[in-house]
Amino acid sequence: MNASLFALALMDGVSYAALIFLVALGLTLIFGVMNVLNVAHGSLYAWGGYAAATMGLAIVKFGLPAWLALPSLFVVALVVGAVLGSILEIGLLRRILDKDPILQLLVTFAAFMVLEDLQRMVWGGQPYFVSDVVTQLGTINVAGVTYTRYQLLVLPAVALVCFFGLRAFLGRTALGRQITAVTHHREVATAMGVNAGRVSLLTIIIGASLGALGGALASPTTSFTPGIGADMMVLSFAVVATAGLGQIGGAAIAALLIGLARSFAIYLLPEVEVLVPYLIMVAVLLVRPQGMFSVVAARRI
Repeated sequence: MNASLFALALMDGVSYAALIFLVALGLTLIFGVMNVLNVAHGSLYAWGGYAAATMGLAIVKFGLPAWLALPSLFVVALVVGAVLGSILEIGLLRRILDKDPILQLLVTFAAFMVLEDLQRMVWGGQPYFVSDVVTQLGTINVAGVTYTRYQLLVLPAVALVCFFGLRAFLGRTALGRQITAVTHHREVATAMGVNAGRVSLLTIIIGASLGALGGALASPTTSFTPGIGADMMVLSFAVVATAGLGQIGGAAIAALLIGLARSFAIYLLPEVEVLVPYLIMVAVLLVRPQGMFSVVAARRI
């Protein structure tokens, strides 16, 4: 592998890791607070991507200012996360909090299938793709490789802002400390006056918005087709399982590890590219069944 190919694989890996980290961050936050592995989370990624692509096409169609393309991605993600997250939490998740984990998986999988069918009804089976944002931001030359500024600068920057912003929110605000309290012990936090229902709703909205943001940010570089939500759900679960359920900081490292490994596999051994994330997950879980950054007796975010 020469220097140019190495640089290209490195940049591909970092940009891809940023996307899967955003989705995994929402998934692990929801699990950390509610102790529910939300299989429907993958659909939020798909809905965010489809909605963002639709918005981008509408901006072009109606002749709106081109600079609206980038901020529209964040607006769409917030709207999708708030609407679908609220529906999932109020109509479903709060009703299965104390149920058997197997039942939780089955119920959230059913919600995933419903959202997938609704997605097909709204957008059909044709690919959705809009690249105006990437074109506007142009390219940059790094180590002799021409790469888009959007993928190299914007995606990692958004992932870092979300990571540090969420940690600051959880550690330095009253509402964030309430979320942390519910994470450690829901019943004790409730007895101390924390409104666990409000905390759960806020958590789902934040987590769903992060999942939708991953899809929205992927829409300028990825063609969205039916089934893409399932692919991202499995991949983000690999990240979360590798790091340890409920581990925010660990999810960032695991996403970077998996993103880079997958990227280099594409260039060096493309036959196993699809398997690489899951081989890493299996290797880690065989040594540490609780994940790289979890401890057996504790669950933290």
